[in-house]
Amino acid sequence: MNEKIIVLGGDGFCGWPTSLGLSQAGYDVTIIDNLSRRKIDIELECTSLTPIQPINKRLSRWKEVSGKNIDFINIDIAQEYDSLLNSINKIKPKAIVHFAEQRAAPYSMKSSKHKQYTVNNNVASTNNILCAIVDSGLDIHLVHLGTMGVYGYGTAGLAIPEGYLPVKVGENETEIDILYPANPGSIYHMTKTLDALTFFFYNKNDAIRITDLHQGIVWGTNTEETRQHDDLINRFDYDGDYGTVLNRFLMQSAIGHPLTVHGTGGQTRAFIHIQDTVNCIKLAIRNPPKQGEKVKIFNQATESHTLKTLAKIISDMTGAEIRYYKNPRKEDEENELVFKNEKFLSLGLNPITLESGLLSEVIDIAKKYQSLCDISKIPCASMWGKNNELDTVGSIEPISKQ
Repeated sequence: MNEKIIVLGGDGFCGWPTSLGLSQAGYDVTIIDNLSRRKIDIELECTSLTPIQPINKRLSRWKEVSGKNIDFINIDIAQEYDSLLNSINKIKPKAIVHFAEQRAAPYSMKSSKHKQYTVNNNVASTNNILCAIVDSGLDIHLVHLGTMGVYGYGTAGLAIPEGYLPVKVGENETEIDILYPANPGSIYHMTKTLDALTFFFYNKNDAIRITDLHQGIVWGTNTEETRQHDDLINRFDYDGDYGTVLNRFLMQSAIGHPLTVHGTGGQTRAFIHIQDTVNCIKLAIRNPPKQGEKVKIFNQATESHTLKTLAKIISDMTGAEIRYYKNPRKEDEENELVFKNEKFLSLGLNPITLESGLLSEVIDIAKKYQSLCDISKIPCASMWGKNNELDTVGSIEPISKQ
């Protein structure tokens, strides 16, 4: 194939398995990453439950087991614009996959410092990538990993469309498509809504071909490629800032910790397995927008569940206790979430669901590395409001705001 792909943020939770998946598929992959997620591990004093290897050891092991080479360049794309542009001009990629953003809502709400970092990093990174594509003069397809959270987590009263909402305006009721109204629930989600507007502008002004993937909450750890050697294993975040809810439940059940459900557990969320993240990126690259086409937006999620339903599934499976804790977030106690995802299904995605049997694999991984777990890092300590209190005791009954 020999088509070149740059993966920005290719050392991270979604970026690493995607880089391997694209390499295995025959693309010539270059990872650009400043390893900021590893530095945040040091800040939080909490590492991945799985022992991830240094980036160069990861890459050398991948070459050994696959025979394929992945290049790595250490660049902070939010700060080092010239280095980013020079790399793009040298590599001349077919596509750039953009994971290079601070990805955790709780981390973005920890303090003013963390809010500022998230905004400065995420907004500048996205703008710099788009500026560099324009300055390069190359026809590059940008694939961005966004979030379903841009739609908000209230009850919409309709099946959320894939990015665009058809509305009728004026006396003649002319139908137009507008970006679905944003309703961010954290500073992190706010930056993703700003991404959407930024993409809209550069697509309109500079005709950049862009695909924006509104992804659900990721669960699972391994993919076809990361299973090939222990040195290729993916991150497994379990802490209150970076751990995703289903992975947290699975880890908690493995070590005998109560499942930490916040509030009533009536919050509904969209989910996707990490292997499907990789598969969706491949499909997006293979099906780029045409020149002059508006930003392509996909809802990259395969199913939705309430948090209490998830907890019951894990509890029934493992015998784990369910415990409810005061919700550190400002959000509806209960909501419905119905969304459309026909675009990826029409391209051939065969979704991995909770019934696939992979829940047990995640529990087995958590049990294997449970000695590396710091139980003190499990509670969600980042608060959405000054009046919120950290709840480390919990209750056997759901907790309402009152």
